Amino acid sequence: MSEAAKTIYALATPAGGAIAVIRISGDGTFPTLQRIFSGKISHSRLHFGRIHDGDTLLDEAMAVYFRAPHSYTGEDMAELHIHGGHAVAKSVMLLLQRCGLYAAEAGEFSRRAFINGKMKLSDAEAVMDMINAAAQRSCASAVLQLSGVLSDRISAIEDKIKDILSEIDAMIDYPDEMEDADVKPQIEAARSDVDELISHGMNARYIRDGINIAIVGKPNVGKSSLLNTLICEDRAIVTHIAGTTRDVIESQTQMDGLPVRLYDTAGLHETEDEVERIGIERTRAAVETADICYAVLDISREITDEDMEILAATDGKRRIIVLNKADIARMDFSRDGEIICTVSTKTGQGIEELKHMTAQMVCPSDESGLITNMRHIEALKKAHKALCDALYAPETDCMAQDLHAALHALGQITGNEVDEDVIDRIFERFCVGK
Repeated sequence: MSEAAKTIYALATPAGGAIAVIRISGDGTFPTLQRIFSGKISHSRLHFGRIHDGDTLLDEAMAVYFRAPHSYTGEDMAELHIHGGHAVAKSVMLLLQRCGLYAAEAGEFSRRAFINGKMKLSDAEAVMDMINAAAQRSCASAVLQLSGVLSDRISAIEDKIKDILSEIDAMIDYPDEMEDADVKPQIEAARSDVDELISHGMNARYIRDGINIAIVGKPNVGKSSLLNTLICEDRAIVTHIAGTTRDVIESQTQMDGLPVRLYDTAGLHETEDEVERIGIERTRAAVETADICYAVLDISREITDEDMEILAATDGKRRIIVLNKADIARMDFSRDGEIICTVSTKTGQGIEELKHMTAQMVCPSDESGLITNMRHIEALKKAHKALCDALYAPETDCMAQDLHAALHALGQITGNEVDEDVIDRIFERFCVGK
């Protein structure tokens, strides 16, 4: 029996709660429901009934049936809403097994939806991103992709390229009539569309994986206080004694819906203390790997050579100069081209502005999350190269080959041209029951 011909089942929710949901998909769905469920069975309606194994009552339950192709997988589907105890779930699944159904593999429901044309491959990947979303912006990005916005944008570019190819065919078949035809502006337009998607995609890892922020400064400028204020808890020790933080302290939070990892670091300064020296070395390593640096200055005091050394150490990095202790004094400080935020960790002044600045630095627009998958970015880069090659192709035949290469690359995103092993790798990341 082929995999697609099997009727499959899986527990779609964790057992042990108040309710568990078992999903079923395949041609055997309706006959199985008739055999085990005593309630009414009608399309897209949830009905009460009892689940029987012969004369044995297993559970009182609710069941909903979806007739193909009007279901998630495009096949006949059903969901059994049963009591959530482990023993109940196990007994119902054993009954389904005895009815000839097969336990679903990871991601098999979504894979069948893709195979049956119910979703593009990019939409399926958005489902996985939605499940794994660590923050609001990550979830919103996945919802945007799941709604079909990305696949629609890719399909529109594919249509442009297909139109160009049809015009090239006409140029080859009717050279006299198409002598003055020029398709390069159309190729340039398609390349511009791809460029725009790539530019959105460069922020992908920030939305999916989060921003790494190193909080750096000389001792006692308020780095630990800033960390505690940003995460709304006393994570780092704060005292008036300089050099309290001797190691890198990591904490997680969100800023404007983006996942963030904050690293409170040891103050950068000259020291003979071996422990402090190791902490400072780790600070420099954190600066190197950070996506953004907060260079913290104490504006209640004069800017010192040590402060200038902090700015030099973070020069060339994406950074925000954070002027702390604004509740005590407000010293004028400016540097051309720098992003500066004045805050008070004591009163909370400027903290929300700092969070917004940080999010805007990596995701300046709502469409920044349209491309969040590195596989998609690599496919777009291949499409971009192929379109560039087409623009400078010496012959019409070569131009057509390059355009076909661009279509192939874009098809890696939608699934129109994707290899079977790529599909396997994508769906094996899904949980069982999805």
